[in-house]
Amino acid sequence: MEQVIMNQLNYPILSALIFLPIFGALLILFCRRSWELLTKWIALVTSFATFLISLPLFTNFDRTTHKMQFAEKHSWITDWNINYFIGVDGISVLFVLLSTLTAILCVLISWESITKKVKEFYISILLTTAFMIGVFCSLDFFLFYIFWEAMLIPMFLIIGVWGGPNRVYAAIKFFLYTLVGSLLMLVGIIVIYLYAGKTFNILELMTKTYPYTMQFWLFWAFFSAFAVKVPMWPVHTWLPDAHTEAPTAGSVILAAVLIKMGAYGFLRFSIPLFPDASRDMVPVMLTLSVIAIIYGAVICLAQTDLKRLIAYSSVSHMGFVTLGIFALNSQGVEGGILQMLNHGVITGALFLSVGVVYDRTHTRKIADYGGLASVMPIYAAFFMVFTLAAVGLPATNGFVGEFLILLGGFTKSKLAGVLACTGIIVGAGYMLWLYQRVFFMEINSKIVGLPDMNIRETLALLPMLILVFWIGVYPNAFLGLIHASAQHLLDRVNMTGGQEINIAKAILEVVR
Repeated sequence: MEQVIMNQLNYPILSALIFLPIFGALLILFCRRSWELLTKWIALVTSFATFLISLPLFTNFDRTTHKMQFAEKHSWITDWNINYFIGVDGISVLFVLLSTLTAILCVLISWESITKKVKEFYISILLTTAFMIGVFCSLDFFLFYIFWEAMLIPMFLIIGVWGGPNRVYAAIKFFLYTLVGSLLMLVGIIVIYLYAGKTFNILELMTKTYPYTMQFWLFWAFFSAFAVKVPMWPVHTWLPDAHTEAPTAGSVILAAVLIKMGAYGFLRFSIPLFPDASRDMVPVMLTLSVIAIIYGAVICLAQTDLKRLIAYSSVSHMGFVTLGIFALNSQGVEGGILQMLNHGVITGALFLSVGVVYDRTHTRKIADYGGLASVMPIYAAFFMVFTLAAVGLPATNGFVGEFLILLGGFTKSKLAGVLACTGIIVGAGYMLWLYQRVFFMEINSKIVGLPDMNIRETLALLPMLILVFWIGVYPNAFLGLIHASAQHLLDRVNMTGGQEINIAKAILEVVR
């Protein structure tokens, strides 16, 4: 195949990444409930092995080509032309690596905090990891949809079983929002399958041209799934509830990986499959992105719950991602992809940090803290780094991504760029104010005597700390992976024609 480089290693690396966590989950399934320590070690060893296996994706990746690499293809359901077809390019490879790293950190941070149904919890973590990797690797639409929907089940259980007091409400809201959007996407997949000659091969589908009317409606069908996952305003309301009620590991998975799938969907499917409609939707998408940036930042100022504040900050930060993607220029798209990774690192680290103190105090209220820097100085230093990265301090990863996005945003729309800058200003305000209230001021009696971070918690946060500075100081190590694929995506959009098409055209044609 011209569009893929078949697996260049002597073992099926992507299949190993998908099925090793599933195998680990099966091992845990056959453990007795009383074997809690063994269950934890199986989960840790499995997740660590998965991460080690994923490293050749980074070291052996060919940065000079946009083609899918490490590809594997096997016939599956021949009557429907469905194949087990997987591969990664510069858009997806970073998120496979992030998924494998996140799994280790979730196991470590949950080692002592999860005390009920331990066996089922680690099964859910490993299955979620496998299905997330499957989403980023799938090159067959049927396979992609299987992984996309399967991922909801363990995530629903993580929130609904091991979450906070309102966990059932949050879990059901999360499930319904994502399910409804996904069903509309399924309709779109079926339409494409029938129109394109009954093939689910994503790379083959991208070589075809679709009528504008079809592109318009399919863009919005896919938008319903991806916008909920991002989440974009105004379909974001499930996220604060899910983050607040989820256990620490659940919040980390949501922040670090799961909500990246919406932005990934726009990059992998909406823009290359529907390029004319995507160009026409730029004003709408930029408007929604700017609203999310400002709305998410402003509402953070009113939050009294640590996790809820970080959750709403995700709405604002993911607004920057969609702004960069739909700027449809190289700076914006590459900045958007890099910022997806950055947000996963920073916000994942912030939720891990909140979990450290929550395990000690069992409260998330900001007012219950104060003077924590005097009690837990090592913890305060870690949290300070992640706070500064979140506000985009130069030499941290947050700066590089936001700078590229703003550069691309200004190039596309000066108004969108200016408005997005206000989100950065407000963001610096609420994050530094949060740090002041939690770590400085008078020491709260509720935190006197708290032990500082232990070795396990330090090991969980250390990889994120390294990535903050690695990406911030030498971003080319990661931008080099992205460039060829991002440029190919833009070439696909630009070569399909440049005439402006009125949005109303598609609606009028259907009405007629």
